[in-house]
Amino acid sequence: MTITKTIALITAAAALSGCVGGGGVRDKTVDRQIIGRSSLQELSPGIWVDPRGCDHWLIDDGVEGYLSQRLSPEGKPVCSGAAPPEYVTGPFRGGQDINDPI
Repeated sequence: MTITKTIALITAAAALSGCVGGGGVRDKTVDRQIIGRSSLQELSPGIWVDPRGCDHWLIDDGVEGYLSQRLSPEGKPVCSGAAPPEYVTGPFRGGQDINDPI
């Protein structure tokens, strides 16, 4: 085998090794940080209203924030009017272990 083929095989093996991530789907409800709680379900969500007036769930654990669109059971965006556009309402910082500077 030539040196070029050997280098190509090693490079391909190294590139593909990054694709093997623990062998399955990761549980996205668990915060993987060392500091804080182990479950995002223990934190209090707030609602951020986007410029179109639609709701998004917002959670801030002090280290990182989480945002996802609020959807109806049919999968359509919820635009409840809970707050003015580009405003956050609710206890989205509730339960955080590290306070954000204000």
